[in-house]
Amino acid sequence: MTNNPGALVIGGNYRGLSISRSLGRNGIAVWVTTTPDQRLASLSRYTLRSLPWIDGSSEEQVAYLLSLAERYRLDGWVLFPTDDESAALIARFQQPLSRCFRGTSPEWDVLRWAYDKRLTYRLAAMESIDYPWTFFPRCEGDLQTAPCPFPVILKPAIKASANRFTVDKAWPAENRDLLLARYREALELVSPDLILVQEMIPGGGDAQFSFTALCSKGEVVASVSARRTRQYPIHFGHSSSFVETLREPEIEGPARRLLAAMGYTGVAEIEFKYDRRDHRYKLLDINPRIWTWSPLCGRAGVDYPYLLWRQIVGKSVSEITGRAGVRWVRMSTDVAAAWQEILRGRLNARDYLRSLQSPLEFALFAADDPLPALLELPLMLVVSARKLWAACRDLGQPGTTESNHARSCTSGEIDKSFVETEFGSDRRAASAKSHRDGNGSDHAVRASDILDDQVQHIAV
Repeated sequence: MTNNPGALVIGGNYRGLSISRSLGRNGIAVWVTTTPDQRLASLSRYTLRSLPWIDGSSEEQVAYLLSLAERYRLDGWVLFPTDDESAALIARFQQPLSRCFRGTSPEWDVLRWAYDKRLTYRLAAMESIDYPWTFFPRCEGDLQTAPCPFPVILKPAIKASANRFTVDKAWPAENRDLLLARYREALELVSPDLILVQEMIPGGGDAQFSFTALCSKGEVVASVSARRTRQYPIHFGHSSSFVETLREPEIEGPARRLLAAMGYTGVAEIEFKYDRRDHRYKLLDINPRIWTWSPLCGRAGVDYPYLLWRQIVGKSVSEITGRAGVRWVRMSTDVAAAWQEILRGRLNARDYLRSLQSPLEFALFAADDPLPALLELPLMLVVSARKLWAACRDLGQPGTTESNHARSCTSGEIDKSFVETEFGSDRRAASAKSHRDGNGSDHAVRASDILDDQVQHIAV
């Protein structure tokens, strides 16, 4: 490792893994702080250390990050978010966090335009950028007479908490009765001012496009355009399963205008959907952080995490545009998505196999970092078993909740026993580091220790 500032990644999911690999391959020290059910990044050879993430208030999480910086001497390290909430945390608490860290989120006055869909669509209207018909009901009565172009969907304006509504991303409604029923259901989970109703643009993944960029004060420095051809589930995908880079000027112009209007600095993915009814590309979302298929951009010549790190630490970044014709696939979900498309007559087996031709980047498998791909399924099974065990235990003991030391932590402090139980001792972290020196057996031991810890939690 060099003397370059390291990186602390908040989240061990696919996005955290892609950040760890990108930076680690460029000689940057990477640590990950994550929850027990998101450990892919922790399995990477490029993650030198894993620490738990606490489920507390924003103030408690900031205090925790600052305590980590003090305890482990992380002054000057770069903070990377992996979801909207961690991006908002870094943006909102930029000033206190800057005492120790360098954040990769823009300041809150900028990021809020991407974080809150109510502001996103207001900005689109101000910039004369097309977006789907959208209605913001104040109460159920507003929906009784709203001129909804059915079918529609209900969407959360922000994702401040995890529940069925925010996790599902969108609830479809084909008629007014169903819309009212789903609205009442959503009201049980979020505030009424956080619910929006939007027309459902026809078409699947092949009508979904993204413009991705690294920006400096609204100016695009690096960019890649892509079509998110397949997703899973195929109607309202939780994430893309097959993406390919291309050139699409029809989305590049509006996306650049949005970024310029915000004065955006950092990385962002701007999502559009092509509406074949009026032949227009319509804005859906702005994601103000690294996205799941960002390794595709690296394969196309734009390594976003590393370029962002360079920008944050003050190193030069040359202007670059990604190559067209590069593909990315997440096989664990794409096979299921393709099968459903084949059954519906929208895809045939020959075309599917042709879509997997080189150049192709895999979501998980990497020759220089195979463990995340090899252990994804066992890890998913262990996590699912833990959740099932917890649910059964709670059913048997009414009024109790699952004990979790990390969730009870306040003021940035964390119980040592939790660290050792959840993520292994300092000795295991040292073993992970030694793998960077060529000792593959140490890394294998660390990965097995992680799974052993998970099994022990189930048995308790």
